[in-house]
Amino acid sequence: MRALAAELGWAWSGTPDSPVLVTGRSSGDARLRPVGRYEERYVGGESYVELAVPLATVAADDAAQAAAFRAVNEELTAALGEPSVLGSHGDIGPFYDSGQLWGAPFMRWRGRPDTLELRAGKAGPELVLQPTDPAENWFWRQGIGEEQSISGYFGSNRDRANAGLGFPGGWTARSWETVTRSLSDFLGALPAETTALGIGIGMPLYGRTGSGAPILFDVTCRDRLSIGCFAPDDVDPAALGWGTVAQHPSTASVWSDDDPVWRVDAGGPGEPKGRALAEMLVATARAVGVSEPADLIVGGEAEYVDDYHVTFYGLGLRTG
Repeated sequence: MRALAAELGWAWSGTPDSPVLVTGRSSGDARLRPVGRYEERYVGGESYVELAVPLATVAADDAAQAAAFRAVNEELTAALGEPSVLGSHGDIGPFYDSGQLWGAPFMRWRGRPDTLELRAGKAGPELVLQPTDPAENWFWRQGIGEEQSISGYFGSNRDRANAGLGFPGGWTARSWETVTRSLSDFLGALPAETTALGIGIGMPLYGRTGSGAPILFDVTCRDRLSIGCFAPDDVDPAALGWGTVAQHPSTASVWSDDDPVWRVDAGGPGEPKGRALAEMLVATARAVGVSEPADLIVGGEAEYVDDYHVTFYGLGLRTG
């Protein structure tokens, strides 16, 4: 690290526990994260687990943060090619850091022995150089099966750089309150994250009842979040908060006809009311006759996002 700092013309500063590299950049100085007691179980001889370089200082609103991330995303992709891994850290960032309130998207160019990651930082996007094994070992070891042990979502493509990539086990929600909380976190940040990453997510949700497992919801998001509802005739979606295309005209570009009849336009970055949306989905599922969280199922087609296979760890819902 000292040799790298010297080569870049950066001055070494700070303390041994919190070293700083003075870059002279307007976006701020770089930070090194030494191996501490929370990291030592995941490393194999490394002194540092991250070198984080701020790339921009951006206004705190979600749309500005997402746009700044997207701009750097496009610049890095043009220079390095498509990232081999992308997703969202959710509210539990690497080595137990907390995610950003607007969203926690990341793009990763995996390598050996080091990996380069574009990450949502506190003031704007950050470029993070990290030894590959500690970061992946930390993630893999979170798969303990306890509720909300892993948050966010993780996608990988078929790039040869992903050879040997391991995937942790997930967890399953055991209560409707846990489902509400996980859906709230997911939906509230989704349009900001998909905008930042430049992806679109289409997620059908099915509900197992005594009469099968029909589709209940269609969650669609690129730069705006739209949710469609396929409730049976004996349920009143309007009473649960759903509207029609007349009330949510922007959804006409998502579903061109009257199927689904019931829908909601939740808005773009920073606009979705995650908790209210989650409560509406859970109330609708229960009104339809979905008796427990294990019977609310993410459609398998949701796992294919562009060229990436994505696992939605943070939802705690079964996939089928």
